Formats: sequence, C-alpha cells, structure tokens
Amino acid sequence: MIISFSVENWTSFKDKATFSMVASRERQHGKRVPKVGKYQTRILPVAAIYGGNASGKTNLFKALKFTKTLVTRGTQPDSLIPVEPFLLDSKSHDNAVRFQFELLIKEEVYEFSFAVTRHVVCEEKLVHVLSTRERVLYDRKADKIILDKKLENLPFLDFAFNGTRDNQLFLTNSVSQKVDIFKPVYDWFNDTLKLIAPDDRFEPFEQFLDEDHQLFSIMNLMIPQLDTGISRIGGEEIPFENINLPPALKSDLQENVKEGKPVRLLAQPINEQHIITRRNGKLVAKKLVTYHQRLDGSEAQFEMRQESDGSQRIIDLLPAFLDISSSNSTKVYVIDEIDRSLHSLLIRELLEGYLSKCSTETRAQVLFTTHDLLLMDQQLLRRDEMWIVERETTGGSNLLSFSEYEGIRYDKDIRKSYLQGRLGGIPKISLCDTQSNQCFEEIGRGNK
Repeated sequence: MIISFSVENWTSFKDKATFSMVASRERQHGKRVPKVGKYQTRILPVAAIYGGNASGKTNLFKALKFTKTLVTRGTQPDSLIPVEPFLLDSKSHDNAVRFQFELLIKEEVYEFSFAVTRHVVCEEKLVHVLSTRERVLYDRKADKIILDKKLENLPFLDFAFNGTRDNQLFLTNSVSQKVDIFKPVYDWFNDTLKLIAPDDRFEPFEQFLDEDHQLFSIMNLMIPQLDTGISRIGGEEIPFENINLPPALKSDLQENVKEGKPVRLLAQPINEQHIITRRNGKLVAKKLVTYHQRLDGSEAQFEMRQESDGSQRIIDLLPAFLDISSSNSTKVYVIDEIDRSLHSLLIRELLEGYLSKCSTETRAQVLFTTHDLLLMDQQLLRRDEMWIVERETTGGSNLLSFSEYEGIRYDKDIRKSYLQGRLGGIPKISLCDTQSNQCFEEIGRGNK
C-alpha cells in the first residue's frame, strides 16, 4: 500500500507536494479503512484527485510512472534520465527532482527516496521503518554509500554499488545483481503498483481467452449487467498466417515463441488483440472478440474496434476492480482520468462494489484522477479520501485534501462548495470578459 508519496521540482510541482493515504481521525466509513496494528495507523483504501484542466493531476500519475520505469527498467549506459523538472522557473530547471515514498509491504513499512537530474542520481536512500525506530539500510550521496552495520560486511553489496552507474539507482542494480535484501521494495514497484492511463488497454487480456481462467467466467457474468449490449467476451482462433504483421516480426515469433509461453500482441489504434501460442510445434493465434445477442437469440460477433470507446474502457477497467476486490489482493491501481468515456453511474457502481469489500484487514488500494462530480459525495468517499490539485499564479501546482479545509462537516454538500470555487481546483474561465466578447463578435461577423 502507498502510505505517502511526495514530489518536488517535478513538471508542475515546484515546491514539495505530499499525497498522504494515512487516515485522519474522521469516523465516517471507518469499518472499511485498513488498520496496521504494528504501527498503530490506518491507511485509506481509495483516493480521488480533482482539479481543473492543466492543474497537475496527470503530472502526479506521470511521476509514479517515471519512478516505476526508473526502478524496474533502469537506464541505458550514457543515456539521460528522462526526468521532467519544473520549467516555469529558470532557477529550478537545473535543480534535482526529488521523490519520496512510504510503502507498506507485507506488514512492514519502507521509506524509499531519491533525487535525480537528467545526468545523475544525486541521492538515494532506503529505510526500514520499525515500530519504535528507523533502520537506514543504505544512504547514497553521489558516488558514496553508507550501509547499515549489519550489511557492511557483505562483499556482494560493495560489488553491486561499485557497478552502479551514475545514472542508475542502486536499488535497481543490486536486484539485477541478484541481491535479494532490497527486492521487496523493487517487487512493489514491479508487481504491486499498476498504472492505467486514459488510453491504455488492459495488458493481461489472454485471461479472457482462457475459458478455464476464473477471470473469464467472472467477466462474462458481469459484462451483461453493465448495459453495453455485450453478452460475453471470448476468443476466436485464427491461422497465424492470416495475422497482418510485418514479415520481420512474424519471423521473430516463429523462432522465439516457446511451447506453453504465450506472447501478447496489441495492434493500435484499432485495438486488435491477439495471443500467440505454440501447440504441438505449430503457432496458433487467438483474437479477443465480443458477442452481442440478435433478436432471434443467436449471437453476432464483433471486433474490438467495433465497440464504443466506453465499452472498451469497461473491458480495460473491470478486471482491475475485480483484482483489488479480492480479499487477499495487495495491488495498488492508479488510474488517470477514470471517467474517460464512462458514465458517472457506472464508475460509482464500480467504486461502491470495491469499497464494499474493503475492511480493516484488506491491503489493496485504488487512486484515481477525475472530473466526475457525482463521485464528490461523502456518502461514497471520506473527506480525507478526496484531494484537490490547484494551479497557482506562479504556474506551480498545490495539493490539498478536503480534510485540511475548515468547516467541511460530514453532512455538508461539498460538491456545491467546490463548484462555487470555495475549495479551489476549478478552472478560472473568463470567456465573458470584454476581450473574449470581442473575439466572438469578430468570429460572428466572419461567418456572415
């Protein structure tokens, strides 16, 4: 679980902005808030992030994506680190961008932080937070590192650090050198943190093509209830030779697809999704398709590209909500623009379904950015689960939770206060001013 996350000098966040999932003293919806007894704290299962266009909401998502990529994939030798510093202050452009994470991993808390420029990792630190004290596992400053005393005599750590490039995280290189001490933190970024951008397709869609997979049956049980017209999803087996692929890619697949190890193919922008497997030495392809019921009761097969954007978005998001609704799930899904192409009532239904499964023992989370005001409801979300990102006059973004505002009672209509501008985070539109009126008048004259 994410306990807190902060970023400084990143894109639109010039000053340090901290996003905390630690629950406040609020009692509302308390039965669904996970408790971590060892640390005497409660961590929220959901967070909704509001704000006007270009306020900085997506920049938070990009910061998480940047960190996940830097940790799990690393960098190439002599390559630049693709960091995006705050650009509206010339003094900030060359300053390091700083990130800090506090994570709950298997009932243990770790604090991971680093600072980078486009050329080097300036600082990096990993701390194991115990119930009564902190244990600094390592603290890196430029080309020097201080290890915890219990780790100082492990020669392979010195070897791993000496082989860590200036543009590379020590965490990443140590795991690549098969050092398992720090692997839980690496695995959290690699396996637990799931990021879904507005145009992302659901990656492990091969589960939809396997009739024996649990997700296949659950999806087909729920899809007809979502009023999309889709009665079920499934796979159509087609000859591998019939797939329209570049010859070089086809040749590569012929050579490298192994028996029992499927390969996933996604063709954009038509969203045609294939799974290539080898069966008895021969390549076999399956394509993801949907089925609609005709008036006579028979089924009509649709290609994915024939479905609406909303139907495709549901197929992408529903597995994520099913995943985190599992009682033993520890996944953290971060969804940018959750309301893209989806009706408000459908999103609310997905959230209500997930939150109904949350308890003091669950460990999954979902964080999302949105403009959907139907979700800004204290019957659905607590005040500390709703956040505002607002762009200031300097161009920098500010991040605040509704629980930090005074006078917001549990029974208050916060949607009304938000739209009236009392909480910030709304666009400052001036289309009715004199200059804008002149522009509209000019356009009107030009069309006559």
